[in-house]
Amino acid sequence: MKSTLTEAIVQGMQAKKAQDISILHLKGVNHAVADYFILCSGNTTRQVEAIADAIVEATYRQTGEYPWKQEGTTAREWILLDYVNVVVHIFHHEKRAYYMLDTLWGDAAVTRIAS
Repeated sequence: MKSTLTEAIVQGMQAKKAQDISILHLKGVNHAVADYFILCSGNTTRQVEAIADAIVEATYRQTGEYPWKQEGTTAREWILLDYVNVVVHIFHHEKRAYYMLDTLWGDAAVTRIAS
């Protein structure tokens, strides 16, 4: 069975023990730049990179899609994978606490995934 893109992303995150996985449902939210933001955290820059790599691998294997754009792979403190309608944010836990992206879209429905 073919997974949806969001399912494949979450599976990639879980494969590398990502923490605090949240899916922000932005469909119908005014001025949203995507349908979904999916966020997670890692404890080290190495883990952040491993999570990003696992997501790219899982999404290609399960859906045939690669990210349209990737940002932050050099510093590995906040990696963004842009799948156009789904934007993935993989944070080092300190950067996530600092930027508080989870609170930017207050009117978005949020699904939290148990780690």
